[in-house]
Amino acid sequence: MKFSRSTKFTLLFIALFSLAACSSTSDEASSEVVAETESGIDATTRRTQELEAEARARAAAAEERIAAAALNTRVFYFDFDVSEFRQADRNVLTYHARDLAANSNKRIRLEGHADERGTREYNLALGERRAEGILNYLIVNGASRSQIEMVSYGEERPADRATNERAYQQNRRVEIVTP
Repeated sequence: MKFSRSTKFTLLFIALFSLAACSSTSDEASSEVVAETESGIDATTRRTQELEAEARARAAAAEERIAAAALNTRVFYFDFDVSEFRQADRNVLTYHARDLAANSNKRIRLEGHADERGTREYNLALGERRAEGILNYLIVNGASRSQIEMVSYGEERPADRATNERAYQQNRRVEIVTP
């Protein structure tokens, strides 16, 4: 079978056109795969960022709740005949100091107390030492001395008037009062 020159040319043109069409489809398909892969990476990155933002928000909310609870704690208890506050109170006092440092117009009064055992003078001095210990801690941790007033009531204002160890424990305290 003999083909004319124009027929051969037409068949060759169709064959080349078909090859060209197939190769362009392959390029389009591979670029779609790359685009899908990149969008998958973008989606994963976006979701990771969203999860991190949610975790930061939850941590900030938890920190805010802890700070609020700490600032609501306004009474600090002491052991018998001791003027140093307890280690367990350090974190709470640190929140109070930070709050004072952040709010320069805020003022507080530290009221020192003692139980009824000991002389009146001794208990006044003990209440003052207790309040002074907390005062110094607040200042070291950012509060200004001008924000804090200090007073000792000694045994004069008991929280509990009973004469047992539980009542004595309630009376050995420093209270943070907002004037």
